[in-house]
Amino acid sequence: MNKRKNFKEILVSLLDNYLIKNEEDTIVEYLISNSNLPGPRGNLELANELVEVITGYPIEDVERLWDLFLRLGKISSDEVAVNDPREFLSFCGVYVIGTIGSNNSEFFERSLIVLREVANDTRWRMREAASKGLQKLLVKHGQDTFRELNGWIGEDNWLEMRAVAAGIAEPSLLKDGQIAVKALELHKKILAKVITSRERKSEEFKTLRKGLGYTLSVVIQAIPEEGFKYLRRLADPKDKDIQWIIRNNLKKTRLTKNFSIEVQSINELLR
Repeated sequence: MNKRKNFKEILVSLLDNYLIKNEEDTIVEYLISNSNLPGPRGNLELANELVEVITGYPIEDVERLWDLFLRLGKISSDEVAVNDPREFLSFCGVYVIGTIGSNNSEFFERSLIVLREVANDTRWRMREAASKGLQKLLVKHGQDTFRELNGWIGEDNWLEMRAVAAGIAEPSLLKDGQIAVKALELHKKILAKVITSRERKSEEFKTLRKGLGYTLSVVIQAIPEEGFKYLRRLADPKDKDIQWIIRNNLKKTRLTKNFSIEVQSINELLR
């Protein structure tokens, strides 16, 4: 039996048992013991299988599953520090919240509220969970999600804007040309906030800058003509943060391998 199938069978059994007997501890213990934490990388294979299993449950069970994973997702940084195995519970909880919101329209608004709150978490792994939850929402509710994400782009909302950039920088989503265009537009709005801001010393800003150092290249790979045209306009040698963001995106293999001429021409503008 391969690992993924094994995860699925165990998760189905544990979740079914929870719905019948309300036994939460066995799910918690299984996720913790298989979290791969402490360590550099949590068990994403298990988390991905969990959200796939959740997708198969009927609506009459979804409310109880929502309550369970909302509790797990709400475990705060005061209770669980970075790299604690229990952090995986929170990660999975938030990821599931996004999945339930994607699959069930009545949970869409509620899931966005949770994801926006988690986007401001001090723990990087929780911010990743928020972005992955957004990706789930974009699959089924693209137009509504994009409309909501525009509202996350505001003065000094650095971590929320980081969640937006990371959430939309997903190659499987960007295969849809319309989504790719909207993703570039959101990046333009985020970078416009960066350009006009004079308060760039916070850790939150640095987190956004680090994210933008790769997300833009993912979007440009999907729509290179529009993307490189934007980069040429953006290349301002007077703004060190913008320069850093552009240079780091131009280093990504996804661009250097496939668009070497365009990369070279923009690098020349930065000199």
